[in-house]
Amino acid sequence: MRKNKILILALLVCLSIPVRAQNTDNNIIGIVVDKSGNPVYGASVNVEGGAVETRVETDKDGKFEIAVEKGQRLSVFSVDKGSTTVVVKADGPMTIVMGYAAQTIDVGANRTFNRHESTAAVSTTYNEEFNKRSSRNISNSLYGYGLGLTTLQNAASTGLMADPTFYVRGLQSLSSSTPLVLVDGLERDMSLVSPEEVESVSILKDAAAVALYGYKGVNGAILITTKRGKYKTKEITFTYDHIINTQSRRPEFVDAATYASAVNEARGYEGLGARYTPEEVDAFRNGVGSGGASRMYPYLYPNVNWIDETFKDRGVSNKYTIEFRGGGTKFRYYTMANLLTDKGFIKTPNANDGYSTQNMYSRANLRTNLDIDLTGTTKLKLNLLGTLSESRIPGASVNLWDMIYSIPSAAFPVRTEDGSWGGSTTWAGTSNPVAQSQGAAYSKGHSRSLFADLTLSQDLSGLLKGLGANFRLAYDNYSNILEDHSKTYTYAGYATSWTTNGPFYTAISGGESSEMGSGAGIDNWARQFNFAGSVDYNRSFQKWDVYSQLKWDYEYRDSYGLNTTIYRQNVSWYNHVGFSNRYYLDLALVGSASSLLAPGHKWAFSPTISAAWVLSEEKWLKDVSWVNFLKLRASFGVINVDYLPKDGSTTVYDYWDQIYTTTGTQYKFNSSYDSEFGSTIIGRLATANSTHEKAYKYNVGVDAMLFNGLNVTAEGYYQRRKNIWVSSEGKYTDVLGVDAPFENAGIVDSYGMELGLNYTKRLGDVVFNLGGNFAWNKNEIKEQLEEPRLYKNLVQTGNRLGQVYGMVAEGFFKDKEDIANSLTQNFTTVVPGDIKYKDVNGDGIIDANDKTAIGYSTTAPEIYYSFHLGAEWKGIGVDVMFQGTGNYSALLNTKSMFWPLINNTTLSTHYYENRWTPENQNAKYPRLSSQSNANNYQANTVWLADRSFLKLRNAEVYYRFPKELMKKTKILGSAKLYVRGTDLFCSDHIDVADPECYGVATPLNKSVVVGVTIGF
Repeated sequence: MRKNKILILALLVCLSIPVRAQNTDNNIIGIVVDKSGNPVYGASVNVEGGAVETRVETDKDGKFEIAVEKGQRLSVFSVDKGSTTVVVKADGPMTIVMGYAAQTIDVGANRTFNRHESTAAVSTTYNEEFNKRSSRNISNSLYGYGLGLTTLQNAASTGLMADPTFYVRGLQSLSSSTPLVLVDGLERDMSLVSPEEVESVSILKDAAAVALYGYKGVNGAILITTKRGKYKTKEITFTYDHIINTQSRRPEFVDAATYASAVNEARGYEGLGARYTPEEVDAFRNGVGSGGASRMYPYLYPNVNWIDETFKDRGVSNKYTIEFRGGGTKFRYYTMANLLTDKGFIKTPNANDGYSTQNMYSRANLRTNLDIDLTGTTKLKLNLLGTLSESRIPGASVNLWDMIYSIPSAAFPVRTEDGSWGGSTTWAGTSNPVAQSQGAAYSKGHSRSLFADLTLSQDLSGLLKGLGANFRLAYDNYSNILEDHSKTYTYAGYATSWTTNGPFYTAISGGESSEMGSGAGIDNWARQFNFAGSVDYNRSFQKWDVYSQLKWDYEYRDSYGLNTTIYRQNVSWYNHVGFSNRYYLDLALVGSASSLLAPGHKWAFSPTISAAWVLSEEKWLKDVSWVNFLKLRASFGVINVDYLPKDGSTTVYDYWDQIYTTTGTQYKFNSSYDSEFGSTIIGRLATANSTHEKAYKYNVGVDAMLFNGLNVTAEGYYQRRKNIWVSSEGKYTDVLGVDAPFENAGIVDSYGMELGLNYTKRLGDVVFNLGGNFAWNKNEIKEQLEEPRLYKNLVQTGNRLGQVYGMVAEGFFKDKEDIANSLTQNFTTVVPGDIKYKDVNGDGIIDANDKTAIGYSTTAPEIYYSFHLGAEWKGIGVDVMFQGTGNYSALLNTKSMFWPLINNTTLSTHYYENRWTPENQNAKYPRLSSQSNANNYQANTVWLADRSFLKLRNAEVYYRFPKELMKKTKILGSAKLYVRGTDLFCSDHIDVADPECYGVATPLNKSVVVGVTIGF
């Protein structure tokens, strides 16, 4: 019998008849494609309710063949394209599109839903969309992606790249608006995750989406889902990016002669004598254009361009990534190794033997995600991520850009005549940025982290069909070691004056020389442990789909510092019911506890209910050809949070306890029997009957796919935050006699709308895609126990969070007559060129009581939007994405750039060219001041700027090599060459500084990337 089988198989091979292609009476052939019509490799296809043994996977062309009867339903699941269910309608080949309704939605219930059946407000973006910036981590890949997510770029003070600030639906509370960040369902640091290892990023926005995260989900959540393996597949992908970085909008400061003249001009307005004689100004001027030093007196009257002397124009980064992805019939794997090197802009980093002082950051990531079917009913999932990173900064982690913004070009030479580092009595040589970048050695940081979690899933259908259990253990550890190899140096300079015989100087010196340091120690660490256990029930009864889960999860967190150990736990009951594939109802009941809260108040109850109606499944709409998917949904929930009150920036942990402080108490046992008894002081009154800050969240939304390619999401929401911690000092008078307690009395309302559009269409060989996101987020403080105000303009309740308050400017005083005819301004004695203010409250006096709300928030914009365009023809493609903001303000108070010369700082070219002078009465900025000026240098509309902007976040031109060519190599499966640009263009109202980085900080980068991706 065995010989007969072998002969039959051999005959089939000889006749070149593919065994798999034999289409029996019950077999259906099909293809699974994505929204662009590209084949989906490794998707699992099974008859709904069928055994695991009947499951098949799609091949590299997206094709499959499965035994199924007409009228039965096929379930299709792809780890990167979502899931869907289709009815077999014909015997011919099927085309299954993994479209918008198939997107995976994960709300932490141990079961993922597709968008068709989900009732939550969740937006999802995938790797092929956001991984176009060649960013060093996933955080910096999300500008403009994720409907409802506001991503704001930041700049570092030490020269290394900073991570952005995130908000979900804008600012929400007086306490905090920071969203929860999850990596594979656990709170983790996303800055350690590379974009290459991420499958999707989901923005969880309403109560239905965050209910199961207890106290932590009140401000929304960002869920990072990493890649997983696929059954019966094998893929190897290598990616290399070469990145050339330049700094955009570096500040420009005046040369030495202009600085000297400006100081004299400022002192003249103030009735002071000139600091520099005309001859000294000429001596400075003679050095202009001579390479940074005066031709006549290069060391006495220097002219140094500190930016050019300290920094070079370009930095270089490199990224190397290799990924292994695949699996067998019962085992799936994903492994990634990633190496990043990033070198900064220090101009001369190798001036010392044996070490470099270049700003540097390098990181290695190694991830392994495993899925193992131990038996037909037992499944194991393991996620591991290890990271090692190293950073280097010149000197003792010095802030070079703070020095650049401080030291004038006329301060001192880079080096003196004898080669010593330059300095002076006014400007210490320890602030010499070139010396600090070359002669102070370096500091180095080493960080290492481990993310590990294991999930065991057991099918208990042997006891009750649909019953299952899940157990999850997770342990994360992070530490950072700081090595201080910096050293100090001596400096020298000259104290100069001009006499009738020319310059007269006295040599000065300072500082001390030391050997390189060798100290090292842990300066930061964190660890956390998570456990979760759940029992769930998942069944389909004819038209009913029922899922119910009872879950307990526990979290332990500890980190560097005091009062940082936190224990939290949740007990939740989650229920999902679907009927007839078009009506869905979810109910979540969650009890949460936290060690942070007062005894007797640690637990809180958070209920959430949500529903969805899939109109496109109704008979009266099902046959409308241009409506592919249409769903309405709504949700309501109460989410509690375990925030603590704050005294300024200090968290108050013992708010419920009455504290007494005793001073001076001692009894000395000496010959004189001295004793001293002080006083016992009652501290801030304890809070009685405290409760939890709560969010009452309402949401309505529409999800749709129209015209076979237009994805639409529209959201409207309202939230009331109640019981926010606030100080009650404004509630009581001084008669109370002690510090007033904190109370749960704050109220903030927030509301807004979101609209997301995405259209993909294939026309012959051309595939094009365009779309955009728009979010409008508004908020209002309804109550904060504000103290009674003398005038209405001073009242802050009723305004937005982060509102700017300041004086309203009416121009500048023209002359002494103008000053005499104007209202008295009580900040300081004014002179012509000072800012003239409006009497807002009408009391006839200009003082702090005339401050009022001006502009918008400086913290977050009310409007956040993006739009993208892309097209591909025969492998040649282009893709661009713009992102912008609106209703966003900046207060331009950066030293030297906008508030110059104070405390002997430098002066920007921009300010100098736009300053008030008697000849330039219609100037943009007030007169120069050489010393503190309380009238001019305060928050007012002169310094208020429109911070809205539009940026070209990323642009890409690429070429995908033809599949036919790749097959001929017999090694390569795919190849793509590309050139990318990131942050190359910005249109805004500030011009001289980036609207996202206008303070004293490292300028933001713009980059050009040349890269290649090869698949095997």
